[in-house]
Amino acid sequence: MNFILHRIAPLKLIFCFGINGKSKSFIQLTSRVIFLTVIELAPEGTGYRAKTRFAKFYNLPELMSMFRMVADIQTADMLHLPVPKAIFHTEVIKPSQWQQDMIAELAERAERIRNREVDPATDNMLKVTNDGRKLALDQRLINPLLPDDPDGKVAACAANVFRIWEQHREKRLAQLVFCDLSTPKADGTFNVYDDLKAKLMAKGVPEHEISFIHNADTEARKKELFAKVRKGQIRVLMGSTQKMGAGTNVQDKLIALHDLDCPWRPSDLAQRLGRIVRQGNRNPEVEIFRYVTEGTFDSYLYQLVENKQKFISQIMTSKLPVRSAEDVDETALSYAEIKALATGNPLIIEKCQLEMDVNKLKILHASHLSQKYALEDKILKDYPQKIKRQTERIVGYKTDAETAAKHPADKDHFPPMKIGGIFYAEKAEAGKAIIEACKAMTSPDPVALGEYRGFQMILSFDSFAKEYRVTLSGALSHTVALGSDIHGNITRLDNALERFAESLQSCETKLEESKNHLAVAKSEVDRPFPQEQEYTEKAARLKELNILLNMDEKDHEILDTEPDEGDMEPQHRTPGRER
Repeated sequence: MNFILHRIAPLKLIFCFGINGKSKSFIQLTSRVIFLTVIELAPEGTGYRAKTRFAKFYNLPELMSMFRMVADIQTADMLHLPVPKAIFHTEVIKPSQWQQDMIAELAERAERIRNREVDPATDNMLKVTNDGRKLALDQRLINPLLPDDPDGKVAACAANVFRIWEQHREKRLAQLVFCDLSTPKADGTFNVYDDLKAKLMAKGVPEHEISFIHNADTEARKKELFAKVRKGQIRVLMGSTQKMGAGTNVQDKLIALHDLDCPWRPSDLAQRLGRIVRQGNRNPEVEIFRYVTEGTFDSYLYQLVENKQKFISQIMTSKLPVRSAEDVDETALSYAEIKALATGNPLIIEKCQLEMDVNKLKILHASHLSQKYALEDKILKDYPQKIKRQTERIVGYKTDAETAAKHPADKDHFPPMKIGGIFYAEKAEAGKAIIEACKAMTSPDPVALGEYRGFQMILSFDSFAKEYRVTLSGALSHTVALGSDIHGNITRLDNALERFAESLQSCETKLEESKNHLAVAKSEVDRPFPQEQEYTEKAARLKELNILLNMDEKDHEILDTEPDEGDMEPQHRTPGRER
């Protein structure tokens, strides 16, 4: 947390609270901020995490008094403008199996990044976040060859847009579609804009009634486009918040707005909404559709925007702000806790400290058990499998090394190579035969190529790497990538056969490492939790304090016999336990 001193008005000093160098909120010298650790969705869209965030902000009346000296706040409840009523719909989209698998992969990537197992230049949370946003919008943004999900976001949006387009065909009412990701490109690559347009046209919407804000690249073209939307000539306009947000006055005939993705800031959602819930719209009611893919980054992003909006809504208001703005999802104190805090009960302070300590110890204890179970799995399955696998590979490499040694090759001697039933005694002829065999392949499936130095050769094509490969099959299989040079391919095959000794040594090293890891795991698996006694004692004391303070008696309430300051009403009984 850092504070930067600013002078806003004469003789008025306030602090500017900043996180990562970015100014966030103005705080008067007497104000206080509180941070809380809460459980929230992880960015990759799977699971939860503990995150410490700004939670409370005190002395808001004084803060807003200072802020109003330099700012004039006019909210919707103050202006009373004649705007249409907004009816919100949330379309929850079930992720496809492809998306579910890739979401799981994102979670694994994020875990490796948090554990610092990946070089940030190779993979980082920014890349995971970007992939998560793309995946939540459409799986084809990850790979355009993936199938079109008929139940995905774009399909759901197309269905709603077409239904409303057809329903209001006579009045020629218009709709807006917002999407900040996958904007249209001129290179022919897949994007959501063109896909949505194609789906609408397939349903019967004329092409001339659909337009992208990105096509209006000058102010004159924008004015012409906006005029066509206001007249109903263009009935579906798509764009991003940046290009179709502030300054877009097309509200006259707007009947629906569709948010395909979620922006980072609440103000962006407000800008989108302001295009249709706007003075000058002739419709008394409008519909707002927001599309969310379940279990993806959408959940985290809307959670992030919601948390930001909570604080904004509590201070940017026409009413006198409350004394403290806080996370409204924070667990409210029970009557017993409020009573104890009001009387200065020291047990509450002890309880709060114990709760933090017990929670930390609980996490450490769970981590210890998790490590123990992981070690048990490795002792029973992982390490024995690795030892068996490396032992088998050592035997295989020794056998293949002996086979290669029986059929030596050097620059002066080329052992005959059999290709397609024909023996080639010259290296150049054998190299040409390999190239011809590659050209003769009709599918990427493996085919028998021939024999060389005691090994069977199998030819295949790797579609991912886009290269031909020869697999030398002996006791083990050894794959060699081919090139276009006839002599180079023979050299690559010989090099692969000559590396057996090096590979054998690597397997022997890995075998020794696996045996050492197994021995260490056996010695560590029965190690007790080092803070077991502290955990037991503090958990017992916390339970004792909860009983003393009636924390576990949720149905009982404690009466406060002293009225609040200025309370002129007689004290009322609260149903429950009396003292």
